[in-house]
Amino acid sequence: MPLFKSVRSVVLLGAFLLAHAVLQADDWPEWRGAGRAGVWNETGILDTFPAGGLKVRWRTPIYSGYAGPSVSAGRGFLTDSRRTVGNRAIERALAIDEHTGAVLWTQEWPADYTGLQLIYAIGPRATPTADGARVYVLGAMGRLLALDAATGRILWQKDFVRDFDASVPSWGMSAAPLVDGDRLIALVGGEPNAKVMAFNKHTGEELWRALSSDWEPGYNQPTIITHAGVRQLIVWHPRAISSLDPATGKVHWEVASEVDMGMTVATPVHSGSHLLVTSFYNGARMLKLDHDTPGASMLWAGKSNSEVATDAIHSTISTPVIDGNYIYGVDSHGELRCLELATGKRVWESMALVKERARWATAFLVKNGDRYFINNDRGELVIAKLSPSGFHEISRTRLIEPTHPYARRRELGAVHWSHPAYANKHIFVRNDRELLKASLAREP
Repeated sequence: MPLFKSVRSVVLLGAFLLAHAVLQADDWPEWRGAGRAGVWNETGILDTFPAGGLKVRWRTPIYSGYAGPSVSAGRGFLTDSRRTVGNRAIERALAIDEHTGAVLWTQEWPADYTGLQLIYAIGPRATPTADGARVYVLGAMGRLLALDAATGRILWQKDFVRDFDASVPSWGMSAAPLVDGDRLIALVGGEPNAKVMAFNKHTGEELWRALSSDWEPGYNQPTIITHAGVRQLIVWHPRAISSLDPATGKVHWEVASEVDMGMTVATPVHSGSHLLVTSFYNGARMLKLDHDTPGASMLWAGKSNSEVATDAIHSTISTPVIDGNYIYGVDSHGELRCLELATGKRVWESMALVKERARWATAFLVKNGDRYFINNDRGELVIAKLSPSGFHEISRTRLIEPTHPYARRRELGAVHWSHPAYANKHIFVRNDRELLKASLAREP
């Protein structure tokens, strides 16, 4: 073969392999990844953890907060907070170089945590939402900022309390803003009739508002699904599960569902014609979505309002998953459960994932191929397969030290309640002291 043809073949092969590698890489631009689905599609990921633990690429010192990181276009985004005097604090957004961990920019604003459950008033809750040249961040007291992703410059901002007469709920504003085309959709809790609002994502101009704020907004993440050929914005608040037109805010349907203490925390889970929500006190509600037009009805609902004698699944923070004809999720005291999708009937229960039976025990499940990566509130990362036959643990490693305070006694003295980001064959995870990046790539 002539030399130039050989060289050309090598170059083309290299370009193909590089393109393939790029195609196999994934960012994590928002809460629970792209589409808020809790699915990580990358390949080339390790099968078991190294005996000595994960290879940490970098550690960057940060302040306190629950907000998980997002990763987009070579940058990691995060929010945190540091106390100043009394209940006053300085909240901060920061961008971090994905490859080195160097802080690229910061943007700060004042906050006063008076009125919150103070033991948990350690910082922002909402994961930043990255959208190309912009990133949107939300503070615990309702300060929404649109920032230039490259510089941190404020493009526009809103104060939910000052601008819309919102009342901040006991555990702070938690719903990460949602980008939909040229709209930014936010759970505001404003008056009048501004529980949920849409803004022009470029300018901050109000586009629409919807739903009465006669009750607190809750803590849920707005999501968009497509069913019956219609895009539907799902807003689960403490009085109902509502479906809205994301373009106009018009209500398609609502199913009443009262939730005690406003604790609509776990993200709704959509699969086919099913939509699942679950809360700590009131348990699970499974909706059946209409096939031909936007609509829904209650398929089944848990009957227990007890936080101890639970049925079906009473999740607090962690979002369950639907896999085939079964539901898997963490109940109120750490029990990993499998339920029948059609009936809510329990198939099995296990304490093997969280180990410690404790109130508000939490683990975050992310699907990768036919298995799950699960980080629990003990700071561990677990690879497991879930099936109707049981919980099948493959590998477990220590991920990060739990540092979040907790009102009740726990074995480790603290918990880890921050959702990690899975991006470009790495995991990005934070506590109240550091953000770290560790490799999940399969060794060649």
